[in-house]
Amino acid sequence: MRAPFRALATLAVAVALVTGCGSGDDWSRPHPEPTAVGTPGPGFVDPAHPPAPEATATPRPGSWNGVHPSRGYRVVLLTAGDDAPTKSLVKAVQEWAEAEHVDLRTVTADGPSDYVPAAVRALKAGADLIVSAGNDLIDPLAMVTPNHLSQQFLVVGAELAEPTHNVTAVDWSGASFRGEGLGMSSTYDPASFTTARCEAAIRAGAAAVLRGTTGIVLWLDKV
Repeated sequence: MRAPFRALATLAVAVALVTGCGSGDDWSRPHPEPTAVGTPGPGFVDPAHPPAPEATATPRPGSWNGVHPSRGYRVVLLTAGDDAPTKSLVKAVQEWAEAEHVDLRTVTADGPSDYVPAAVRALKAGADLIVSAGNDLIDPLAMVTPNHLSQQFLVVGAELAEPTHNVTAVDWSGASFRGEGLGMSSTYDPASFTTARCEAAIRAGAAAVLRGTTGIVLWLDKV
C-alpha cells in the first residue's frame, strides 16, 4: 500500500480513537441492546458449536430467513463505488432495512482519499452494526476494524483477508475480493451479484451477527 495512504489511514484511525461519537443526534442516546427475533432454520450456523475464528461456513439456503433484528436496530451502510455489484448490494441493504424497520443511515466515501475518513464517520455514528458494500473499502477496513473491536462490522460481497472477531463477511465464488494485496479472484463475476444473492447476503450476515456468530465468512454459492 502506498505510504501517503497508509499515513492517512493511521491518522484517521487515531482521530477516531480519541474523538468518540458526537452528541448532536438521536443515536447519541442509549437504546435497548439489539436482539435476534426468531431462530434460524436447520442448517444455519450453530451458535452452540460455532466455526473457528476466520473459518468459512456454508449455511443451508434460506436457513437465515427466520431471524430478524429487534425494531430500531441501528445500522450504518458504509459504501464506496458506483459499479453495478455495489449498487445491487446497496439496494439490497436498503430494502432489508425498510422491511425490518431498521434505523439505517448511509455514509458514502467520496473517492479514494475519503475511504478511511468515511469509515471514521461511520464509526462515530454509534451504530449497532456497520455494513460495508464496495470492494474499495476492504483495505481501509482491514486497518480500521482491529482498532475498534467493540464495533460489529458486516462485509457483504467481499471479505477481509485476516478479520478480527468483530468482522463478519458474506461471500461467494463470483465475489471473494480480499484486498489489493491479494488481487481479484479469478472467479470474480459481476453477474453473480444478483438481486436474490444480495438479499440473501444481508439477511444471512445480519442473522449471524445478531446470533453472536461473528468473525467468520458465510459462503453463499447456493441461494
